[in-house]
Amino acid sequence: MYTLLAMAPQPNGQDGGMFSTLIMFAAIFAIFYFMIIRPQQKKQKEREKMIEALKKGDKIVTTGGLYGVVAGIEDKTVLIDVGNNVKLKYDKSAVNVLASSSKDKKADAKNELKTENSVEEK
Repeated sequence: MYTLLAMAPQPNGQDGGMFSTLIMFAAIFAIFYFMIIRPQQKKQKEREKMIEALKKGDKIVTTGGLYGVVAGIEDKTVLIDVGNNVKLKYDKSAVNVLASSSKDKKADAKNELKTENSVEEK
């Protein structure tokens, strides 16, 4: 019993001990929120927008590393053309990266024509 009393913290007149501990916990939570939780939520929203914006003709990469072109879209699945008319059906959540969209193809083609024309003129 005397050992337990000897190990107990001695009162030294500090009344703000609990308050400073609460402030430290609040600061740690704020750091975790702004450094980890908030960026992760932002990234998740961007990913959901990307998956919802998928359309036929987009080049994608799946989480397994499969490269392909979107051949069709359903509610929860996407049909991916991987070449030689081979089509695979994947869940939309398996799409990891949107490599390029069909709009990008048209813009790239226009830019290539402009650069070819400017080279020919010189």
